[in-house]
Amino acid sequence: MIKETFSPSIRSDVAPFIAMDVLAEAAKLEASGRKIVHMEVGQPSAPAPKSARAAAQEALIHGRLGYTEALGIKPLREALSAHYLKTYGAEVPAERIMVTTGSSAGFNLAFLAAFDPGDRVVLTAPGYPAYRNILKALGLVPVEVEVGADTRWSLTPEHLVQVQKDGPIKGVLVASPANPTGTMMTAEALEELIRYCEDENIWFISDEIYHGLDYGGEQITALNTSRNALIINSFSKYYCMTGWRIGWMVLPEQLVRPTERIAQSLYISPPELSQIAAIAALNSVQELEAVKAGYAANRELLLEGLPRIGLDRLLPVDGAFYIYADISRFSADSLDFAKRMLHEAGVAATPGVDFDPVHGHEFLRFSFAGAHDDMKEALDRLSDFLR
Repeated sequence: MIKETFSPSIRSDVAPFIAMDVLAEAAKLEASGRKIVHMEVGQPSAPAPKSARAAAQEALIHGRLGYTEALGIKPLREALSAHYLKTYGAEVPAERIMVTTGSSAGFNLAFLAAFDPGDRVVLTAPGYPAYRNILKALGLVPVEVEVGADTRWSLTPEHLVQVQKDGPIKGVLVASPANPTGTMMTAEALEELIRYCEDENIWFISDEIYHGLDYGGEQITALNTSRNALIINSFSKYYCMTGWRIGWMVLPEQLVRPTERIAQSLYISPPELSQIAAIAALNSVQELEAVKAGYAANRELLLEGLPRIGLDRLLPVDGAFYIYADISRFSADSLDFAKRMLHEAGVAATPGVDFDPVHGHEFLRFSFAGAHDDMKEALDRLSDFLR
């Protein structure tokens, strides 16, 4: 018998990632024979690019896979350096780029390298729940700031001024395009926020994991404004490589060696096979743009179809592959609503409380990363469900 004195740590007491709980429940229903339309997780339905799979296959047949540098293999870091110059006109030396085991490892490393226990880090609400959960698990203090239509669901220096009245801020984390809202900051708004953080000696962390998935807005990297910004990115979304667990960071010079030291002990190195595939993926833009065109078609379908069935209060969908919908006319409990929708309609979506503990009970997040026919079927099922 385990003694009662053996209990989990206080730091492990973080909220569940509800999107993954919905996925698990959907999997149970599928195992019983139900067909479920998946709109709960941000996972592309397309596979990794052909060239990436071919490179990995070649490495498996002929190569010996092993540990690499903690920073990642030099050819991938050099390819990423070239990517920043070509895509953004930003000169980023390969020495400032670190390959990570997905963006999740990047957030862990950034938080550990930049902050000390008890430091306060500002996030948006609604926002990606893993931010707050990782911060709490590391003994840091997430400060969630409610954002809305008045600022296009983005943080502003005025928000930070108000937060600083309650104590110092050591970091700000922003995603553009954002999850769950899909909104993007304008170049002017992003630059203004970064400049404020620089003036106040606040670390600025830019989650750029959805870069490449924009639908008409201007895609800006924080690197165009500041050499001190920490950039987190991944091959999971635009490059359709979620299961490969490969991402990267761009670090200010003073954080490269500290972050490398932490990574050496936590992860040793990113998987070599995924790094080899990632190099090839960077040269697969034509194939990936075709996938993106599919997302754009899904986006148009849902932006036209959801209002027709009663979900007519939607946030702007500038980028990523999510629609954040106000469901308050149907329910004041998004958790219960999502559960009923899954079991009765066979459509899986994520309740807004995952992203916003205060106002998320009135919202659902729908991912449109799936197949176009699935999106059509989802609309038909939702139409019947909402009658």
